[in-house]
Amino acid sequence: MPEASYETIKVEEADGVATITLNRPDSLNALNGPMRRELLAAFKAAGRDEAVRALVLTGEGRGFCSGADLRGGGAERAFRRVLTDEYNPLMVAIRELPKPVIAAVNGVAAGAGVSLALACDLIYAAEEARFIQAFVRIGLVPDSGSTRTLVRALGRHRAAALIFGGEPLGAAEAHAAGLVNVVVAGDQLSATVRAAAAGLAAAPTRAIALAKRAINHAEDALLSESLAMEAAMQELAGRTEDHAEGSAAFAEKREPRFLGR
Repeated sequence: MPEASYETIKVEEADGVATITLNRPDSLNALNGPMRRELLAAFKAAGRDEAVRALVLTGEGRGFCSGADLRGGGAERAFRRVLTDEYNPLMVAIRELPKPVIAAVNGVAAGAGVSLALACDLIYAAEEARFIQAFVRIGLVPDSGSTRTLVRALGRHRAAALIFGGEPLGAAEAHAAGLVNVVVAGDQLSATVRAAAAGLAAAPTRAIALAKRAINHAEDALLSESLAMEAAMQELAGRTEDHAEGSAAFAEKREPRFLGR
């Protein structure tokens, strides 16, 4: 990715994987205005960069993201404006990015921090990670897509219990409930995610991008609509160089060399 100067995040790229790190550890990486804007810019830049084929989102220090920085004063409480102009475009950018995104949840994810993780395609969590819908504790409702994603991930009743009670959901319980893909020891999280991201970056990423579009569509679509979407995406995937390479490698009994084209 092109070099960019950020104050609240770090962006590193190696071997086709861009790692975006929330970098306000003193506040458990609470989301303030500059961080929200920088995250959106970084994800958009990664989407445009052909060298980036997979992304990782994680947090610096002992937390993933503690949610909104409520110390931001009255500006943070202009809820409709902040959500409409800053949070919601960020969540949409992650969900619609035509590349796979892994959330590496290294500690607490609270409020909008949960939404950030859920916007990603895969969630890997450290054993000590916790997911907290803390809104009820301050008389607010979940936002940034949390009600939608939690209901789809957990079902109505589990989601309601998490939202109404505001109690932490540990990594193991989140994994058992289907909210998290993989749980590992904290000191193994970085290496595990790095290997997973490298695997995705070496995969046919055009096909993954098309599959991601179909998955996003399928969450709300009727069966007939999903079938039509799959057919359209398969037609596009079938025209890619990666499909031709995969077919050739299968016939020649060798490992494919995917280029994301």
